[in-house]
Amino acid sequence: MKNKIHKKAYVVAVDMGYGHQRAAEPLRDIATAPEFMGGGEGYIINANKYAGIPNSDTRKWEGGRKVYERISRMKHLPIVGEWVFGILNYIQRIEPFYPKRDLSGSTLQLKQIYKWIRKGWGKDLIEKLNKKPLPFIATFFTPAFFAEEHGYKGEIYCICTDTDISRAWAPLEPAKTKIKYLAPNRRVKERLQEYGVPAKQIFVTGFPLPKENIGGKSLKILKQSIASRIANLDPEKKYRKKYRKTIEQFLGAEYCDESCIVEHPLTITFAVGGAGAQRELGVEILTSLRDYIDKGKIRLNLVAGTHNDVYLYYQKHIKKLGLLKKQNGHVNVLYANNKWEYFTAFNQLLLTTDLLWTKPSELSFYTGLGIPIIMAPPIGAQEDYNRAWLDSVGGGVDQLDPKFANEWLFDWLKSGWLAEAAMEGFLDAPRNGAYHVEEVVLKGKRSEIEDLHLL
Repeated sequence: MKNKIHKKAYVVAVDMGYGHQRAAEPLRDIATAPEFMGGGEGYIINANKYAGIPNSDTRKWEGGRKVYERISRMKHLPIVGEWVFGILNYIQRIEPFYPKRDLSGSTLQLKQIYKWIRKGWGKDLIEKLNKKPLPFIATFFTPAFFAEEHGYKGEIYCICTDTDISRAWAPLEPAKTKIKYLAPNRRVKERLQEYGVPAKQIFVTGFPLPKENIGGKSLKILKQSIASRIANLDPEKKYRKKYRKTIEQFLGAEYCDESCIVEHPLTITFAVGGAGAQRELGVEILTSLRDYIDKGKIRLNLVAGTHNDVYLYYQKHIKKLGLLKKQNGHVNVLYANNKWEYFTAFNQLLLTTDLLWTKPSELSFYTGLGIPIIMAPPIGAQEDYNRAWLDSVGGGVDQLDPKFANEWLFDWLKSGWLAEAAMEGFLDAPRNGAYHVEEVVLKGKRSEIEDLHLL
């Protein structure tokens, strides 16, 4: 790998759901884009929405996005929803990892993508960026394929955004690819090798997490959040008494001191997916925990993201339960006009979040911030694998019946189990992905996650 030093890169996401843009957002420090594309310093390019994108390209992107969102919202419908989603899930399936074998053969999905690319899909984007080639970082496989097929003159990188990935992430001829993959964990590296990508083209960097939740090499912000979080998750001090030396070793003795703890009510953040799926679950949680919210013992953040319909849906039920006056206090609805505003607000919310309740999407990696995750049912094959990974690192646990969260949640708190999950996520899941990505892309280093991270 050449050790050419760069200051900036083109960070290229896609505006589909949240996952691919969420992976790009922590890289704003190094991102740039040509002014004629409506960009500049800190600007992240959306491959499916940029100034001057050809109508033919837009139609291809929009067709896929609308189908995915419609099917995701249909999944909860009896019989029909499961049947339709099953077809989509089969197309996006991830084959069992074992036995280890050659999985480099192409799929119909991948052949169709390349057929469109070779007819010109994505060529406009690459021609524009080729006027001043910089490192090209894609957070979705299709733009990376655009760059390779249309002769991009700079280095091409692709960030994988789940704990295991389908064959679609590797190119048509993987053994010959120039794409360098930035894998969030070791399993993804091994999977890419099964798909035929050479090991020298893969860097295990971890998923890019928000820097504002970490606080640099000292981890000052992160450690402060975890110390306060553990106090809320371990009200009877069972975990802290048993594992005080572990906390002192990895957080520091000062974070075991009661005076260091920033007091706040037990705070649960429930986040819907990018397609607005599982909004009903948020209302079930709200209803079950209503009395605790009313008394100020629990603060519930309902994350509507950029979905105004989800925001209105939550507002209606908050009013119906007589909790409207508690807004901006014990129950909050997070809504933003665009995804970049949403990510900023969400990251701020996480600083005082004790429990993150969500489906095992790309947010699974956020257990690396020492946040235990209560897992809602997965949607899609990749989320099944994310769920298994979260369970393996000990940072997540499957939800029980949400109607009775007012019972089982407090049993979990009394046991200290959730405090243990917070520490296990912090210790065993990578957290410095954004920094490793920058070192690989800008400095040409083979910067990878530490050996102490297990998976």
